[in-house]
Amino acid sequence: MSPTPVPDLVAVILTKDEARHIQDCIASLIWTDEVVVFDAFSGDATVPLAQEAGARVIRHPFRNYAQQRNAALEMVEARWIFFVDADERATPALAQEVRQAIRRADVNGWWVPRHNYIFGRLTLGAGWWPDYQMRLLRRGKARYEREVHEIVVLEGQAGHLKNPLIHYNYDSVAHFHAKQDRYTDYDAQVLYRQGVRPRWYTPYTQFLRHFWWRFVTLGGYRDGLHGLRLSGLMAYYEKEKYRRLRRLWALG
Repeated sequence: MSPTPVPDLVAVILTKDEARHIQDCIASLIWTDEVVVFDAFSGDATVPLAQEAGARVIRHPFRNYAQQRNAALEMVEARWIFFVDADERATPALAQEVRQAIRRADVNGWWVPRHNYIFGRLTLGAGWWPDYQMRLLRRGKARYEREVHEIVVLEGQAGHLKNPLIHYNYDSVAHFHAKQDRYTDYDAQVLYRQGVRPRWYTPYTQFLRHFWWRFVTLGGYRDGLHGLRLSGLMAYYEKEKYRRLRRLWALG
């Protein structure tokens, strides 16, 4: 019996309680050779819905994002892995470009831009475009590092795709606050371990600096009141990061 051929391209979706998004995400990836849902033991209907939509499910305990992606790279057989989050969608134009990209022998990883829909609105300023993510990887040539906001360590050359993933990011202000609160705690802990000591005024100067960077330097003003609100929210959490960092030193 001849061995099963290794697929050229497998889409991998990391999940944890993504019943709301999973079937639409899988439907946007049917052009790949296989869709694998790499699930962190969801408590909702993610797994049966994924199987109903035709995906293969692998269940794996979650420690952090880098570890989860590395585990998927080890366990999923393919020449290329295309990581897509459950709240993202691939377009036909992106599908065609990805298929062309993996024919390149001189590139081992591809940065993919994203169109971020925040509070239901496409957001192109304040740092949200092109929002490149390293998602298309030649298996065996990449690994992930850092627990949150994970980064790719790539062996060899990287390229940039032109067509974006659609990212339904932060569908409400409450959703935004919940995620940013978690990120802020983590980032404060990282700065604390690095020995960064803020002064009493640092949270306030960081708020002003970050707001200017988002709204002016990164063009948040182009999105009008939406960009103003987003720049203010991001600046608030930058202030919170340094306020929590001060608290860690006070308790230290």
